[in-house]
Amino acid sequence: MTTIWTPSDSLDRTGDGGLQAVLLDMDGTLVDTEDFWWQAEASLFAELGHRLDEKDRAHVVGGPMSRVIDYLIATTQVALSPAELTVLINQRFVDLLADGVPLMPGAERLLNTLNAHGIPAALVSASHRHIIDIVLQSLGAEHFAFTVAGDEVARTKPHPDPYLVAAARLGAEPARCVVVEDAPTGVLAAEAAGCPVIAVPSVAVIEPGPGRTVLSSLEQVDLELLRAMVTARV
Repeated sequence: MTTIWTPSDSLDRTGDGGLQAVLLDMDGTLVDTEDFWWQAEASLFAELGHRLDEKDRAHVVGGPMSRVIDYLIATTQVALSPAELTVLINQRFVDLLADGVPLMPGAERLLNTLNAHGIPAALVSASHRHIIDIVLQSLGAEHFAFTVAGDEVARTKPHPDPYLVAAARLGAEPARCVVVEDAPTGVLAAEAAGCPVIAVPSVAVIEPGPGRTVLSSLEQVDLELLRAMVTARV
């Protein structure tokens, strides 16, 4: 599912440094799927004779899949190729999504707020396109100008490419696009792209830093904070 986006008059093109857009991660940020990914990985490896623990979980949270696969193979020495393991984990994850995906507290309110005030939102995920399309059935594709998948960019998170692509498609300046993330990998990508970041950690610890605000819930994210994140950098 690919939405064609044409920058509209609703995008703030003034030179006053105001908020132009909000770029949101998916897994663990808007939808409570990090546990699903972990269940898929841990249960599969248990069947293969390898027990994964919380230390491993901290390493795999936030993707991208290529990094997760490399870590799991190096750690367990499982006799599977990266391609084979990717297929097995993705299929198990998709099976877990069959009954729908729970939204994170505050996610629906935040998306509705952005829509009500005409602030463009883009979904920027390390997950592959077929995973995003499944999750959008629960999350609602109508909330986003478009979505960027991890298999649609040359380099995914922690590289800045996904967020730079999203800002460019919106015709926005990265410094005027607030990114909302839950994992260190995504935070690194957003900051490398030059975006201010609101981090709501799901598993791994994220410390506050310059241009970065760390919160305990999306319920704490409002329009005033989003605008302040941008104007503070001017």
